[in-house]
Order: sequence, then C-alpha cells, then structure tokens
Amino acid sequence: PPKGAKLLHWQPAPYLFIGPHDSYPFPRPCWSDTLSAPELHWEENDVPHSARWRSETGATPPKRVVVVDDKLTADMAYRQACEGVGLLWRGDFQNARQLLLAMTRRVDKRPRKPVETMLEAFNQHRQIQSQRARILGMLLIPFDAGHGISLRRAPDARQACEEAHGPADEPYVASLRELLGLIGAYEWRKKGVEIAALNNRIHPHYGVFSPLRGEYVDLVANTPMPRGSVAFDIGTGTGVLAAVIARRGGKRVIATDLDPRALACARENLEQLGLSKQVDVVEADLFPEGRVSLVVCNPPWLPARPSSPLEQAVYDPDSRMLRGFLNGLPAHLTPNGEGWLILSDLAEHLGLRTREQLLEMIDAAGLRVIERIDTRPTHARAKDPSDPLYAARSKEVTSLWRLGAAA
Repeated sequence: PPKGAKLLHWQPAPYLFIGPHDSYPFPRPCWSDTLSAPELHWEENDVPHSARWRSETGATPPKRVVVVDDKLTADMAYRQACEGVGLLWRGDFQNARQLLLAMTRRVDKRPRKPVETMLEAFNQHRQIQSQRARILGMLLIPFDAGHGISLRRAPDARQACEEAHGPADEPYVASLRELLGLIGAYEWRKKGVEIAALNNRIHPHYGVFSPLRGEYVDLVANTPMPRGSVAFDIGTGTGVLAAVIARRGGKRVIATDLDPRALACARENLEQLGLSKQVDVVEADLFPEGRVSLVVCNPPWLPARPSSPLEQAVYDPDSRMLRGFLNGLPAHLTPNGEGWLILSDLAEHLGLRTREQLLEMIDAAGLRVIERIDTRPTHARAKDPSDPLYAARSKEVTSLWRLGAAA
C-alpha cells in the first residue's frame, strides 16, 4: 500500500484495468489517496510551488508546468499543450474558456488517415479522442481549499465540485476541460432527464451513465413482464430500469451496482420517485442472492478497454460483464423466469463482436432465446454523416433479448 494510506475496499476483478493492454485478474485493494495523491510542481516568480493534482479521468499530472495568462495566444497554447506542457491559468476565467475553444478548433483540424474497415475507423477514432483529451487537458485551473476559484469572472463551482469530488481541505489543480464537464454534469443533475415511461425525471450524478438514449428504457417499459413478485436490476446505474419495473407492477426490485456513485444516485432517484420502499439498492458484484422471475441487465455495449474510469459504463473489456451476466443468469431464475438483456448491435457493425459470438455466449451459458425485440436509436449521431463512425451508427439496432434457461 502507499505509505500512510488506508484500505478502503476491495475492487472485484471484472472491473479492473491496469493499462491499455493488461487486465488485473484478481480483486485489488483500493487505498485512500490522501497521502499518495499526485502533485503538480511549478515555479512562479522564481519561487517553487506545488499543489495536489485532481483528475477524474485518471490523467497523470504534466511534468512541466508554466504559468500563463490572457497574453497567451491560441497558437502558442496549442503548441505547448501538444508538447505536454501544462498551462496554469492566472488570467480571466472566461478568456480561458475562449482559449480552450480555440485550442479545440486546432485539434479538430488535424487530418485523419484513410481507413479500410470500421474496426480501423473505431480504433483510429479512439486514438484521436485520447490525443484530443490529452492536449485539451493541459489548460489548468487552480482551486482553493473548499473548491473555490480565485480567478476573474470565475463561476461559483463549489457545489458542483463538492458533489463530484467530496470535500477539499487543501488547494489543488485540475484541467479546465474536466471542470467544464463537471459543471455540465451538475446542471444535468439539477435539471434531470425526462423519462416518458416514468412521467418524471431521472437525475444522473457525476460519473453515472445518463439515460439520454430513451429507446432502451422504452423496451423495458413495453415488453410483457413474466409473472412474479421480485425482479433484479443488474448494474442499475441511475436506477431508471429498476424504477420502470417497479412502476409496472414489480412488488419488489433489488437493484445492484458496485460503483458508490451509482449506488448513491439510484437511491436518491428512487427516493425522489417514491419507490424506495419497493426497490432495494444493494452493493453487489452482478447478482444478489436468490432466484426471481425477472432479471434485467443493460451492460456496457462495446467490448473494448475504457481509457478512463468514466468510460466504464460504455466499454466492457472482453465482454466480461456480459459474460458474467449470461453465465450467472440460470442460477438466479425461477423455473419460468426470464432474463432481459438490453444490448445494442453497434459492436457488430464496428467489427468488435459478431452475432454468432453473442449467440454462442448465450448457448454456452445454458440459455435459450425466447424472443428478441428490436428498436432503432434516435440520438443525433445516428443521423450525422459527419460522424467518423456514421456508417456503423446509422445501422445500429438496440434489442431486448428475452432469455430463459435451456431445456
């Protein structure tokens, strides 16, 4: 363990990633980072300075940092950021936002190499997005203890930072890009996402996957439910599917997740919807104990490695969560129970997985397909020809697979 750190909890194996090419196959201890948090070092007026470095994406602090202000040009900022130089901002906050936009335009002008397959296009897109995040993450903002920002025309982001990071008892530095994303997520949390099936709003917390794509929620809302009084929602996230099942007549729903943010988010949403007595939110690695008539799971749809913790709701390395759900499902179904797997076929169009491989996983788990119900996504990128992955997105279908135990 890091010197002086305390053991917080053990993180189960299916969600562990220690690098872009290696997985960690056993539960890993998670230590407190108060004493081991990375620091940023720089000189200002010939005086050495340091501060704690915060990054929700897991980015490492820049090794070299220079202090900059409103006199810095976009061309110079872009050039230094490409070289890995951190730009610690001391000027007007709104000018920093404009500078970030100018840097973004320069990054996005970079030409893309021709590709021959959708898999090549996907890998290139992820590489470009990673480089983009690294470059734009070099514009840095200093924070006071308590998450205050002592820059001209800076917003009061203390509540947004508090909800994402928890309390801050010392100054720190973070990227402006992450801060803006955090503020945006805070506004989404306050506003909420309208869910037609609930006739109400779901309020996603920072770092919890938002149910903006309503087509998968509608699939769960409209598919006939098997008889039974108890259901499981595996990987509940915001709690939206657990809420839909409860509203449809599920007398008791057990919603599981491993992420502390998701657990808190689901509990808050279900309380706000008046469903906290119907739905139990529990920390579990996939399944709780017992057999039920309905088990619902909406796993990450793409079998690839996340490049940051925030991507774990999108990417499922080697389909680990999908395989874990399928392999564990028969042991948790009553004799006529059903498992509902909500899954997009985008991975198939990107060349990441074939339909045959998915069917083989289902068969190997001792399951059979009762029915597949399809719908097409309505999000903007599915209709945007300028999207690098448009050829795949335009063909995407989201399905609810009704699964039962094989005879």
